[in-house]
Amino acid sequence: MNTKQLLGARIKELRKLRNFSQEELAEKVGIASKHLSRIEVGKSFPSLDTLEKLATALNLELKDFFEFSHLLNTREKLKENIVKLLNEADDEKLRLLMKIIKAVLV
Repeated sequence: MNTKQLLGARIKELRKLRNFSQEELAEKVGIASKHLSRIEVGKSFPSLDTLEKLATALNLELKDFFEFSHLLNTREKLKENIVKLLNEADDEKLRLLMKIIKAVLV
């Protein structure tokens, strides 16, 4: 994902967390819902003015739009997260996970 796509995905995520439809948020911000859609799929960058209006409408700070590291699920990051979870699992859960992994991969 490039920065434009990550920003769009983050805006969409935050919109949904606030239970706004695209149409509702676009109306609050004063833009066309089609424009918001293009922003959310990463086809356009919002202007700074639009970004500020989005932040106000969603009751957020501008910086919140750029906290999208959780959207970057690279292979290495996924492996790292799996290892963390495995290290926290007790023996019973490890046995269950082994069965699940075998069922999926074999």
